[in-house]
Amino acid sequence: MAFAVGERASVVLLRWIWHAMLRHTGLVLGMAAIAVVFGAVARIGDLGAFAALLRRARPGWLLVAAVLQASTYLCVASGWKFVLTAAGSPRSFRRLYPVAIGKLFADQVVPVAGMGGNLFVVERLTALGVDRGVAVAALLISMTGFYAAYSACALGMLTLLWSKGIASLWMTGFVLVFQVVALAIPGLAIWIRQRGLRPLSPALSRFAVVRNLLLIVAEAPKSLLVNRGLIGRAVAANGLVFFLDAASLLVCFRALGQDVSFSVAFVAVMVASMIATLGPIPLGLGTFEAGATGMLSLMGVSVEAALAATLLLRVFTLWLPLLPGYLLIRRVLRTKGETLSPA
Repeated sequence: MAFAVGERASVVLLRWIWHAMLRHTGLVLGMAAIAVVFGAVARIGDLGAFAALLRRARPGWLLVAAVLQASTYLCVASGWKFVLTAAGSPRSFRRLYPVAIGKLFADQVVPVAGMGGNLFVVERLTALGVDRGVAVAALLISMTGFYAAYSACALGMLTLLWSKGIASLWMTGFVLVFQVVALAIPGLAIWIRQRGLRPLSPALSRFAVVRNLLLIVAEAPKSLLVNRGLIGRAVAANGLVFFLDAASLLVCFRALGQDVSFSVAFVAVMVASMIATLGPIPLGLGTFEAGATGMLSLMGVSVEAALAATLLLRVFTLWLPLLPGYLLIRRVLRTKGETLSPA
């Protein structure tokens, strides 16, 4: 019974993602594009220099950026593979790699603290023949690893800013607020797993995220969830994603003939990622670009170069993966619709 309810919840969530994309993405995309253009016109002192930077982009470095971004999906898939192998249900990277791309799409289109993409992972792993309890364990361990790595990288970023003398109290407060949000979802999942299937209080029952977690979390084997080795490997795999993103931004600067340090690229990526995560705008459109460009400018990078490199980075981190993610979600919904439709 719990399996059937969880399966139905996954399909409902996937349909929500799909319809949210169809109804709202076009409007948000247009508004964000206008905001970015107006921001560029208002802040860039020399639009000709900005255009010249993009024209001079060196393809060799762009290829390196593409390889770095492709590696991030291997890191995400590794977090699941560790758990599946430990549970005796190993799956190849060839089968897990598309799931990582689909998760990115679900996370980006509907920003619900990553829950859209996480529940998509459970549905896809079970479709690959993984026991649902093991799939939920892979989700929870990977999710814990992601937010633990995210939180650690955010604190590292704040430390770098203080060492450079450009941190402020409001920035410290922002990071602390993010820490609360970053730890809330995995903490909630662990709490639900410990309490079992006892009915929720009426106050908590009003939150869809809590109800969905209750449906799936209790299915995970406890022996996997308390395996510190698996959790540590998940933290390392997900932490590497943030460093690869920073390296990708560094390479984008190299493609434009600009020289920045890795620490500067890392700080910009972390600040922009946190702003996009906390913001309500799907895809982080406008918010990521503004956050990265503003932080890079604060650290001494010209606005022209900062915006050009950020836009190049977004090509690899957002725009290129959208089409395969879109097609994957569409295929999954079509398949699930056929499976659940009455004969």
